[in-house]
Amino acid sequence: MKHDEAFELVGGLSAPSKMPCWGYSLSTKSCRIGSKMHCIKNSVCSVCYANSGRYAFNSVKIAHIKRETSLKNPLWVDAMVTLLKNQKYFRWHDSGDLQGMWHLKNIIEVARRTPNTKHWIPTKEYNLVNQYIKEGGTIPENLIIRFSAMYINKPAPKSLAKKLGVNTSEVSNTQNFTCPAPLQNNYCGNCRDCWDKSIFNVIYKYHKPG
Repeated sequence: MKHDEAFELVGGLSAPSKMPCWGYSLSTKSCRIGSKMHCIKNSVCSVCYANSGRYAFNSVKIAHIKRETSLKNPLWVDAMVTLLKNQKYFRWHDSGDLQGMWHLKNIIEVARRTPNTKHWIPTKEYNLVNQYIKEGGTIPENLIIRFSAMYINKPAPKSLAKKLGVNTSEVSNTQNFTCPAPLQNNYCGNCRDCWDKSIFNVIYKYHKPG
């Protein structure tokens, strides 16, 4: 499959402003858990940056629709592999989350077929990952899954994450953050902790959406 064909099939990639790489985003409205958490005070989803700013542009909304429509295309995995062949890093879901077990398995297959790319996916779909591993599924070494905390200043499910061999991330509105981006103009810079399996937990600084 040619690059342009793959790009068109999956609805293109996203370009998160702080990231050192391409990303992939879906609408927050299609988040199975996040769309419910959005209405809960002090939840991370209640202040999600992906509900405002450039994510509100019509062009982004149209891209989200194209990507969601393409997810069950039998050529989706092949297309994503084509797009990521020469990428050192990739960030899944700078907006949105896993849509089901089939979605998780497809992403894992993409990671397996792009061994030279380090993949990072944050998710609140703890049960999906738990079920996948319980059923004998394995996670490629180049795919870092981070269980995202549900609430600001509250811990992620670290015990479950350790049991499953995955990582975690949290959000803090105090000075208790480990992500260096707020100290360097909101860019990752040289930091790659989110893609580093040895960094069990990353704490992001809360910032008001807008």
